[in-house]
Amino acid sequence: MILTTGWTAADPAASLLIALMIVPRTVKLLRETLDVLLEAAPKGVDMARVREHILATDGVEDVHDLHAWTITSGMPVLSAHVVVSSEVLNAIGHEKMLHELQSCLGDHFDVEHCTFQLEPGGHAEHEARLCH
Repeated sequence: MILTTGWTAADPAASLLIALMIVPRTVKLLRETLDVLLEAAPKGVDMARVREHILATDGVEDVHDLHAWTITSGMPVLSAHVVVSSEVLNAIGHEKMLHELQSCLGDHFDVEHCTFQLEPGGHAEHEARLCH
């Protein structure tokens, strides 16, 4: 453009235009990187609603140690200790309960991977006694 028109400001103008296209993407990538490094809760996951969904599952008595974080850009994960009545665990088994919890959260929330620790009722009190 400089050779054909003689407009010497074309080079800095093109550089400025390219910088304006790069900066917003860089800022977005930097935010995502900080979220991963700080293990921040994913923006699209409402923890109160996640807790409600887990508690609404048949046989679930309580949820504690509920955590969600991002392990890589766009991949939120979740972990929780889920207290389940012994009767339900004995009736349907651990595998079916895990499947129900994972499909519930996968269908309703943007969570790629869930890890649940199933506990029978009264187990949390047992853990508390062991720690003190």
